[in-house]
Amino acid sequence: MRLNDIIWDNITLVKGLLFSVLKHLFKKPFALLAAALILALAGCGGKTSGSGDRAGDEPLSKYDAIIETTEGSFTIELFSGTAPKTVDNFISLAKKDFYNNVIFHRIVKDFMIQTGDPTGTGRGGPGYTIPDELDTPFQYEPGIVAMANTGRPNSGGSQFFICTGDSCRNLNQIPNYTIFGKVTSGMDTVLKIANTPVTANEMGELSKPTKEVKILTVKIQEK
Repeated sequence: MRLNDIIWDNITLVKGLLFSVLKHLFKKPFALLAAALILALAGCGGKTSGSGDRAGDEPLSKYDAIIETTEGSFTIELFSGTAPKTVDNFISLAKKDFYNNVIFHRIVKDFMIQTGDPTGTGRGGPGYTIPDELDTPFQYEPGIVAMANTGRPNSGGSQFFICTGDSCRNLNQIPNYTIFGKVTSGMDTVLKIANTPVTANEMGELSKPTKEVKILTVKIQEK
């Protein structure tokens, strides 16, 4: 039996005892304290699946993504500790060469550069979606890497953006995009991409590059 299972069984036993106490004391003032304690124990760690369960057994691996583009290269530190499912998905796609030769289809100089759509239209993806991971200590600022989505919860897939200017800080008011990394080197390349001339896209936004800028390769490096 794994350590996580032993701990969870003990927590379950304690919760059962506390519920028994609460049953007899619910009319007394300190019953509320018992209920609060039960909720606290419940929040200490239930059984989870996927990356969350793995994290309880062993430390999460740390990764960098080295992205080579037609404008140069840059490195992203991937936040596997706060966005494990998103990082796992990104690594899986990268190892399948999903991002190779994918263009930056949306560029707003003082905001962000966006890529990850194999169709280059802003409407494509991997054919599935992944859950949001929005509980993070990080904020949107230049260099931050986050998942793009359709505006609906849990609608990310493969598209991501890299913050390039102060306008990205406005996202902190409604942080609906999973932050899963930050550029640690090559920010000059990112800003060079951000300076690509643009024209209006079909929605009228000045964000459609007038020249092709694309990812050549994404290499994952475990620290």
